[in-house]
Amino acid sequence: MSESGSPEPCDLILFNGKVTTLDPGNPQAEAVCVADGRIVYAGPTQDAMRLSGPTTSIIDLDGRRVIPGLIDSHMHIIRGGLNYNMELRWDGVTSLADAMAMLKAQVAVTPPPQWVRVVGGFTEHQFAEKRLPTLEEINAVAPETPVFILHLYDRALLNAAALRVVGYTKDTPDPPGGEIVRAADGTPTGLLVAHPNATILYATLAKGPKLPEAYQKNSTRHFMREVNRLGVTSVIDAGGGFQNYPEDYAIIEELHREGLLTVRIAYNLFTQKPKAELADFAGWAKNVKPGQGDAYYRHNGAGEMLVYSAADFEDFQVERPELPPGMESELEPVVRLLAENRWPFRLHATYDETISRALDVFEKVNADVPLAGLNWFFDHAETITDRNIDRIAALGGGIAVQHRMAFQGEYFVDRYGARAAERTPPVRRMLEAGVPVGAGTDATRVASYNPWISLSWLVTGRTMGGLSLYPPANRLDRESALRLWTEANTWFSTETGAKGQIKAGQLADLAVLSEDYFAVPEDRIRDITSVLTFVGGKAVHGDGAFRRFAPPLPPAMPDWSPVGRFGGYQPRPAQAEGAARYSFAGCGCAKPCGVHGHAHASAWGAGLPVADARGFFGALGCACWAV
Repeated sequence: MSESGSPEPCDLILFNGKVTTLDPGNPQAEAVCVADGRIVYAGPTQDAMRLSGPTTSIIDLDGRRVIPGLIDSHMHIIRGGLNYNMELRWDGVTSLADAMAMLKAQVAVTPPPQWVRVVGGFTEHQFAEKRLPTLEEINAVAPETPVFILHLYDRALLNAAALRVVGYTKDTPDPPGGEIVRAADGTPTGLLVAHPNATILYATLAKGPKLPEAYQKNSTRHFMREVNRLGVTSVIDAGGGFQNYPEDYAIIEELHREGLLTVRIAYNLFTQKPKAELADFAGWAKNVKPGQGDAYYRHNGAGEMLVYSAADFEDFQVERPELPPGMESELEPVVRLLAENRWPFRLHATYDETISRALDVFEKVNADVPLAGLNWFFDHAETITDRNIDRIAALGGGIAVQHRMAFQGEYFVDRYGARAAERTPPVRRMLEAGVPVGAGTDATRVASYNPWISLSWLVTGRTMGGLSLYPPANRLDRESALRLWTEANTWFSTETGAKGQIKAGQLADLAVLSEDYFAVPEDRIRDITSVLTFVGGKAVHGDGAFRRFAPPLPPAMPDWSPVGRFGGYQPRPAQAEGAARYSFAGCGCAKPCGVHGHAHASAWGAGLPVADARGFFGALGCACWAV
């Protein structure tokens, strides 16, 4: 209050909006007022304007929908940020021809010894062609530049140049849980397969060049801005393989010290040492405590890997992995240590069989050291049964679900059938049992980081390839789905009441949407972006007429970065003016080929003389040679 007794003027007023607050006591508003990074008012515009002053920034939202900033309860943003500027993202690309055109264009500007990497975030089912590129097609567009393409948790495609660099030969043995696919003479073909352990895929990727620290810092800023563009304001980071603490956290901590974080991050610590997991957590427990940090960067406990013997990688193209008999004896001391130190924890678990065995351990520990109040939870839980949902509820745990089935649903149906897929996962049943449920992406190496794919999947029950997985009984209405991406996710970082709603006293994290989430047809939910995103009342992203409100980013580094040329998540052609530029400028052609249209990939890999302008196919009008 001022000396006169009137309220202090706000720093920011947003008005003329359709504000979904998710506050049951005040569900809708026209205007929002912000002071000192927090919401002080949400309601009618007339009342909001009374809180303005000479220095108040006032923004007309032009009738757009406003929601609380989205919170991803499972992303690998710290690791992803270090590598983002090196990665060509096929997230959202709707045809293999366009994907291959992007690849070819990037190969042309990537200098040695750098690789071109496509690291997850897509599925072959999103392509019109419903397939991955062949190794022949990849080698045709990249004869000298190493190319690494990761598809989900199941395989990686390496061209001949990449095989030479990583040193895989006919004498290289297959690692445990993985396969180097070979030709008849034993020579590696370039296909690496997880059977079912993805270690071979990640270990191979780790052989590639890394960005220098200054570029990693720039890369992390660009990745944060990319998720801001989609309305994300907070992330719970789930750690990751080859992400060592504290070494690989130095960049994000430097950005935090400099006030350059545009996403709030709560981070979990992921053990890095098989058979030495207990030592990892015992050491970390002496140096960092849950909640340590501030509202922008804070420690959140352990996981998603607690012990390697409990990991059940979800490759639905192969049979469910059997965990080793000694898993429980390794998991129990780790969970006991965490409970005694009051560390929240999360555990990756795809299959109900894994969850059953883990719950046996949790119940045993709980008898001695109560887990109540720890905000512990399972991640994924695609095949969980009602019995185990109720066991989790009895122990006070939660479940974080991700949209992995939107990318892998077709494979699940092929193996287990459509009926089994109807509850993968049974989100409605979880909510009915009173279990805390939150939503996320598991980006970047498997699913895409785009939250609107998850929201679309929760509402429609459809995969990226258009397959309907769920009956209405296992789908959510739009508001319930949005709650899983906002208010509900605060439980998973022990921040309930601090954010997730547009409510007086909460952090001013907001997203102004490109289209009205509550009004667009279901099939357009996944095309929504944010036109104006705020974190702590500060604009961190602006687009179109709102671009001027957000500070610009420095250009992506290095100058050959795919991010500088293509950006991140690709809009569907119908959603953006000039989106076909990736079929045209991206592949370098001015017009469609007379024989193949823009499907140059098939021509490059067909063994036809398309490279010869004067040859037979060139004479018939094939212009793929000119691409």
